[in-house]
Amino acid sequence: MKIFIIEDELAIREELIELLLKYGYECGSSDDFQNIGEIALASGSNLILLDINLPYQDGFQICRYIRQKSNVPIIIITSRNTDFDELLGLNIGADDFISKPYNAQVLIARIQKLLARTYEVQTNTILYHKGLKLDLLKAMISNEKQEITLTKNELGILRLLMINKGNIIPRDAIIDELWQNEEFIDENTLNVNIVRLRKKLAKIGLPEYLETKRGMGYRV
Repeated sequence: MKIFIIEDELAIREELIELLLKYGYECGSSDDFQNIGEIALASGSNLILLDINLPYQDGFQICRYIRQKSNVPIIIITSRNTDFDELLGLNIGADDFISKPYNAQVLIARIQKLLARTYEVQTNTILYHKGLKLDLLKAMISNEKQEITLTKNELGILRLLMINKGNIIPRDAIIDELWQNEEFIDENTLNVNIVRLRKKLAKIGLPEYLETKRGMGYRV
């Protein structure tokens, strides 16, 4: 997944790029703020991070321009944190609004969730990755001739990881995903479900399939 950053403050832009690269994303940006909307669209990025206070035209104008031509997800990240700014941003087509200074883990969680919601193929009920098959309708994983059934929580965790394969998913994003499915879980419950899921993956010959990235999250 590629993320395009529209931010004129170099230090903040470099901080965002460093964070996103750490979580496995490609990054794009430009200093040509006169034509930044066209450049962002031409980059073919999967998501755009957009500041409001920019030279030549503000982020609201850029958001309107992009939304007229594309449905690419847009997250506004800005120090302008009034209710009016947030409401305006969402009304002209932004998908989310985050105030500076932002929490890095919250930002990553919001990005992961928006990407998963936008790019998941709703009709695809079977996911494949690194030798593992996940049947969403049967809640079953299989590897060659072996198969095993998952619980609802295990299915939710693995589904989110496989949709975002290769990327690190923060713990908060996993908890939020399961909460949205009307089954709130706390940190300890997540730990229990991760352990159980690992055991089931090991039973079908994939003991190293689910990776833990200490202080960051999980990935497959």
